[in-house]
Amino acid sequence: MTQNHTLKCDFIGGAVNHRLLYGGGRGQDLPKAVGMKAGKTPHMIDATAGLGRDAFLLASLGAQVTLIERSDVMHALLQDGLNAARDAGGLHAEIASRMTLFHGDAIDLLPSMNPEVVLVDPMHPARQKSALVKADLRAIRDIVGTDDDQLSLIQTALATASKRVVLKWPAKAAPLAGLKPCSHQIIGKSVRFDVFMT
Repeated sequence: MTQNHTLKCDFIGGAVNHRLLYGGGRGQDLPKAVGMKAGKTPHMIDATAGLGRDAFLLASLGAQVTLIERSDVMHALLQDGLNAARDAGGLHAEIASRMTLFHGDAIDLLPSMNPEVVLVDPMHPARQKSALVKADLRAIRDIVGTDDDQLSLIQTALATASKRVVLKWPAKAAPLAGLKPCSHQIIGKSVRFDVFMT
């Protein structure tokens, strides 16, 4: 198992802070996919929070974001990261104030939450290329394993979201088996967002 003591949820420095300062605002693929346009800022649920980077981006653009994480280890890392952002004060604390973290399984929690938009970013299928995925993603995979219930999660999201469900998926990967066709896609270099209007 990969050592995960270096895995950290950091909303203050590094890549997350760089994206905050220079990322391009609502013109980025994720904000467009979740429907942040024409002044609209829907309430969102990140059903597979991970290290919270996508949720932090959305919160930095004014969204109220509920994060759900079922892994004990990942939830603890997220809580530490949110606490540090709140303690830092200023802009980071303001962004963290729009993020609410829940510990549990989104399949169980979503039906009682009445979300407008649900973002689902499950552990992606194994890559065909030999290139290694980033070290932090390997560490996360070691912690959470594979999301064997990802289809059930997306179907639950589709049944509960009032506006849309966004599936973050490898750009060149085949669609998830058993899932209805999406309404449209936003395709980036390495990931794409499959958007399902509900």
